[in-house]
Amino acid sequence: MTIGTSLFLLAVGAILRYAVNDEIQDIDLSVIGLILMIVGAIGLVLGLFLLSRTRRDTVVVDRDVPPRDRY
Repeated sequence: MTIGTSLFLLAVGAILRYAVNDEIQDIDLSVIGLILMIVGAIGLVLGLFLLSRTRRDTVVVDRDVPPRDRY
C-alpha cells in the first residue's frame, strides 16, 4: 500500500466516522470509518518505514581511479 492510498483511507475513514450522520440498516458507518482509519494509519506507518529503509544507499568510491574514468 502506498502512502497516497493510506492517506486516502484515513480521509475516507474520518469522513465516515465524523461527518456522515446517515443510518443504513445493519451497517454502522462509524465503525467502518474507524476500521478504514486504522488500516490507513498502519499502511502509512509501514509505508514510511519501508521508504526510510530503501533510502539508505551506500556509495563506494574507488579513490585510485581518476574521476573522469570512473564511469
